[in-house]
Amino acid sequence: MGFASELQGKTSHEALINLQDAELRLLENMRRCIQLRVKCDREYAVGLSSLSLLGQKVEENHELSGSQIGEAWNSILSEAEAWSNLIQQNADHLGSHTLDCVNSLILEKRALRKHFTEEYGRLHGELIKFQDGVGKTKVEYEKCLESFKTAKAKFEDLYIRGKVQKKLEESRERLLKVSRKLHRMHNEYVLLIKEARIYEENFREKLIPHLMNFQESVLQESAASWKELLKDYCKFTDLTGEKFQAIQKKMVDSIDAVVVSEEYKVFVQKNRSQPGNGMQFEFDQSLLDEYSGKLEPNQLIMDSFTYDVLRDRIKIKQRAIDIVNKEIEEMQCHESRWQQLFDLINSRFGAIGPEGPASALDLGENIHSDQVSEEPFAFNTLSKKAARSLVEKLKSPFFRKPLVSTDPPCPPAKDFMENHCGSFNFHDTSAGVDTKRVKENLGYRSLQDEDWFHGVLPREEVVRLLRNDGDFLVRETTRNEERQIVLSICWQGHKHFIIQTTVEGGYRFEGPVFATIRELIQYQHHSGLPVTAKSGAVLKTPVSRERWELNNDDIDLIEKIGRGNFGDVYKGKLRITGQDVAVKTCRVNLPEEQKKKFLLEGRILKQYNHPNIVNFIGICVQKQPIMIVMELVPGGSLLNFLRNHGSSLSLNDLLAMCIDTAAGMEYLENQNCIHRDLAARNCLIGDNNIVKISDFGMSREEEEYIVSDGMKQIPIKWTAPEALNFGRYTSLCDVWSYGILMWEILSLGSTPYCGLSNSRARELIDSGYRLPAPDNTPDCVYELMLRTWEYNPERRPLFSEIRRTLESISKTLG
Repeated sequence: MGFASELQGKTSHEALINLQDAELRLLENMRRCIQLRVKCDREYAVGLSSLSLLGQKVEENHELSGSQIGEAWNSILSEAEAWSNLIQQNADHLGSHTLDCVNSLILEKRALRKHFTEEYGRLHGELIKFQDGVGKTKVEYEKCLESFKTAKAKFEDLYIRGKVQKKLEESRERLLKVSRKLHRMHNEYVLLIKEARIYEENFREKLIPHLMNFQESVLQESAASWKELLKDYCKFTDLTGEKFQAIQKKMVDSIDAVVVSEEYKVFVQKNRSQPGNGMQFEFDQSLLDEYSGKLEPNQLIMDSFTYDVLRDRIKIKQRAIDIVNKEIEEMQCHESRWQQLFDLINSRFGAIGPEGPASALDLGENIHSDQVSEEPFAFNTLSKKAARSLVEKLKSPFFRKPLVSTDPPCPPAKDFMENHCGSFNFHDTSAGVDTKRVKENLGYRSLQDEDWFHGVLPREEVVRLLRNDGDFLVRETTRNEERQIVLSICWQGHKHFIIQTTVEGGYRFEGPVFATIRELIQYQHHSGLPVTAKSGAVLKTPVSRERWELNNDDIDLIEKIGRGNFGDVYKGKLRITGQDVAVKTCRVNLPEEQKKKFLLEGRILKQYNHPNIVNFIGICVQKQPIMIVMELVPGGSLLNFLRNHGSSLSLNDLLAMCIDTAAGMEYLENQNCIHRDLAARNCLIGDNNIVKISDFGMSREEEEYIVSDGMKQIPIKWTAPEALNFGRYTSLCDVWSYGILMWEILSLGSTPYCGLSNSRARELIDSGYRLPAPDNTPDCVYELMLRTWEYNPERRPLFSEIRRTLESISKTLG
């Protein structure tokens, strides 16, 4: 059983062609799926690496020395990095070797289908020619027979009638001529039929079976290659392989090594101590020695001056206690967090008026060390009881209206405020407020420590992050050169609320005042109250900073190494890992629109992972200046490298640089990213002369991009004609720019169209002029360069074809 014996008819041949078309479609689909798998695996690897980086971000804590859980976690983080590296390696193999095999198989399949179609068409065409030839010869044969019959009849008639000798002789000559033609046609017809029979027999028994046998053998060979390709794919996507199992085993072993009974042994040995003497808080009665009035030690005063203030304070504390009770109920299933609850209650009731500190004592009096260590749940019950008693103690005088006093009138309001500002936190506004001192006294906590604080985040990014009603974050903005903190929330659209600062240095919206922004946001979040009555917006879900957002304090700027479009470029060091990095900064005084363009480069770079694309590390937006952090590429600008060291580079070295940039641009092309500013000045040279594409300030993540903001920043001599003339950008525009980049590389950093103005260069290009080949450039390379400069963009090669062509040329020349 085989193609030759089973696939005899025309329908079988057509079915074989359809089969090969289906296989090609399947291979194309496989290629797209593998490309997507490579992208997903690389993103997963980057995510795992970021996870490991985030875990290592915690500063070294001596209190955790000897912690087995800490050691287990460190082991898990290190193995997560190993897992990330292994996935990255597998993805690189799939992206290079496996995809190359798929591409080769597609090319082979196309060539095989073309060969079969052409060869079968040729053989069948010969058979059709014989068929047509026999038919035509038969018609001619019939004509010759008719002519012979006519000539013979005429000759016989003249002969019988005894016509004159001349006519009879002419008739005889005519008959002989026709007979001669008939006999020749007869032989031709017989020979053609014989030849056609022989060809048809060979066509049916030898030619077509041989073609089908050949087709079957090569299809089976490609199927074997296809099978190996699938095995390769499965091997490098198998997360249950030996290497992954070994990593998983290390993590499990590190966890199994934790002995719970000995976890805090080292901590206890290092921090043994005896209980200290209790603190005493008493009202200083000497304060009232020279005072004559209604004020008494340890007693709240209730009159027209204090009624509204104390009533509002009671409402605030009631809400706070309700929040605490809710948090207590949520935390009762987590015994290990009781200390956090203790800190939370003390922070709520630590400054509650003249007897505020006593409330902390009330909470503490009911707690003994043996209860804390042996019965942690008893603490929650006693805390609630103490909190309720505190509220009842403050409530009692305020559930009735204040009576009109018959005592002498109180001192003037200003004197009263001066005497009691400590008790009720009043301040004389005329004296001014030291905001810094107030914040320090209230225990101001840096917003950078809060995951929901995103720093200088543009509104476009806010809209992208806040998707569901109740999602919120806090960010910083500048208005009229004044720093403002803004709450952004998704609530029937996107709303933005400026956090108001009071004269005393507190923070509020429409409701109560809090000492810190953190407490204000927590109150709004836990209370479920609207931010403003008009908006009705309620905080539900805090949106944390993304994994690539770094704190400005994580970066040490060491030295300035250049200048970009938006600010200076520095060499820096990442404190978390000690890694050397390159840092782009955005000038503080730039307009908001320019800052958005600056951040766009980081948003584009953060999703890419390719050896020929500069590696993105993070963005710092918590403070000014905004910074984009990338890998430090030691060789600096490709343009400067070519000009300074080009004479020592061989042709193969230069072609390798062209291949590197083509591979990077092929990756961007597959990601639908248009670079728009590809040039030697925007590429970096790394170790072993590897080229990395950088500077994505003008890039766009679109298949086609129409410029609507003018052409002021367009690099004219590197830009394709359709972009200059119509403002329309596609990846094929980048192909044109790549041709100029190739010219720069092969000319060792020369300036294209040197001596020509931008307008003159445009005129020459439109008229058909193209840059001449640099010295020592092979003809095949210059031909490729000219193809990238085709005026019709559809005739330019894709980056995948450019890379393969250059690799083939490099192998031939090498």
